[in-house]
Amino acid sequence: MNIKEIDKTYVANTYARFPVEIVRGQGSLVWDETGKEYIDLGSGIAVNTFGFGDEVWKQAVIDQMNKFQHTSNLYYTEPCAKLAQALCQRTGMKKVFFSNSGAEANECAIKAARKYAADHKGTDYYTIITLVNSFHGRTITTLAATGQDGFHQDFQPLTPGFVYVKANDIEDLKAKVAENKVAGILFECVQGEGGVNALEPAFVQAIAEICRKEDIELMVDEVQLDNGRSGALYGYMNFGLEPDIVSTSKSLCAGLPLGATMLGKKVENTLTAGTHGSTFGGNPICCAAALTTIQRIDDQLLAQVREKSACIRDTLTGKSGVRSVTGMGLMLGVETEKDASEVISACRENGVLVLSAHGKVRLLPALNIPMELLKKAVDVLAQACAL
Repeated sequence: MNIKEIDKTYVANTYARFPVEIVRGQGSLVWDETGKEYIDLGSGIAVNTFGFGDEVWKQAVIDQMNKFQHTSNLYYTEPCAKLAQALCQRTGMKKVFFSNSGAEANECAIKAARKYAADHKGTDYYTIITLVNSFHGRTITTLAATGQDGFHQDFQPLTPGFVYVKANDIEDLKAKVAENKVAGILFECVQGEGGVNALEPAFVQAIAEICRKEDIELMVDEVQLDNGRSGALYGYMNFGLEPDIVSTSKSLCAGLPLGATMLGKKVENTLTAGTHGSTFGGNPICCAAALTTIQRIDDQLLAQVREKSACIRDTLTGKSGVRSVTGMGLMLGVETEKDASEVISACRENGVLVLSAHGKVRLLPALNIPMELLKKAVDVLAQACAL
């Protein structure tokens, strides 16, 4: 059997895979088993921050592998401590809990918010408000946090204590806060799986104001918009927020599994010894690699992200077959006249890999994709969209 046949036989049938076997990658280019070259505008669903085969990242991984690959969290390690330090110094947050994925980072965020509320307001203050069309993970609890009924089917009963507010509806937000004993409000500044839609600034500010007034935890899910993708280090920084809890994962380690939950001053001491844990969280290889990511996201790179975002928008806006371009930075959604799957297939046939989200074509290129390569790929996309 070939690899596709082996996969179909032995791997759980949870993914509708594209008919491509990736065998090699370099930068923002990948090659399949036939030798065909593709420009990658998905970066492993916003994971490969600096594309494939990044030399700085690889060397950090190799250097740490040559020391030791893992210890338990009963011991101190330099990569874990230094990555936590870097994250706190870059954001103003106070503490970091490391896990392995975005879902786990959000689980920790939920636990921290509920424990803070229980400690300070009472155990009946446990409700977490999230948004309609949000996506926060695939565990039973983060599915419950996800405001999309389609993800809830077949997995009932979900963890109780979640209430959904319509995005950008301030009156609905105020009503739900008044009706419930709320521990935290968790939201994505740009709803990724929900259609790559950015929240309106006035709505985000309303969330922040309510959280301050009611002593509710302001929780930002940065799992997909994180680590430079928005054109700022984190998406919430575009809105002038000072969150209590921030979750990040996908691009943090740029290709290895690592999640982080950053805790602000109000909640920095909420999680105490024994209240949370993770066997692999803070893995030294992952943390060493992630440190090279954070260290290289500087003002120059962020300016380039914004420039590339503008290039994509300018190229596609008003083109035949393009209804709209949504999102922020290098997390963009393209609403097309054609069915998105048709556009995605056409791009793939012409050597460009793009993704989908809620009926749109989704673009998540590596932050350092060369401009000439990006322009070439976006021209292919424009041609695929044309009627």
